[in-house]
Parts: sequence; structure tokens; C-alpha cells
Amino acid sequence: MSVVNYYDTCCRYKGKVVNITCRDGKKHVGKIVNVTRSHVYIQPMGPRGRNLGGFGYGFYGGYGYRRPYAIPLAFITGLALGGLFFW
Repeated sequence: MSVVNYYDTCCRYKGKVVNITCRDGKKHVGKIVNVTRSHVYIQPMGPRGRNLGGFGYGFYGGYGYRRPYAIPLAFITGLALGGLFFW
């Protein structure tokens, strides 16, 4: 799949939990919160697609929050809906 196809797919899956595999073999599971022409930004998710809990960054009201981070579209080798992996 080309970078353009990954861009279109990421735009279509925005707001959904996905499983992304990169060229270096790293796997990222999280909700797509933003997409640019060069990067996809995901908020990391825990088991069953829930936000990662704890007293991490931005602790508020008993729920932990992990900052979204960017993954270059050019490094992505696979992308699938994450909900498929949490049942």
C-alpha cells in the first residue's frame, strides 16, 4: 500500500482504534486523533480499546491520559481496525 492509500485509510478510520505495524516491526495500538499528509497521530490504548489508566500525563478525575504521538505514514507497513483484536 502506498503512502497515499495509508493517508486515505487513516482519514477513514479517524476516531477509531487501530493496530498499526511499522517497518521496524513495532506495533502501535491506539485511537487515531489526527492525520496529516505525512503523519498519523494516535492516542495509545490499553486492553479492550480503553484509555491507558494510571497517574500519567494529564491526570484528571481518576483517569490517566497518554498524549497522542505521531507515526510517519512512510514507515507504516500494515493498518487494521483495532477493535478486531479486542474481542
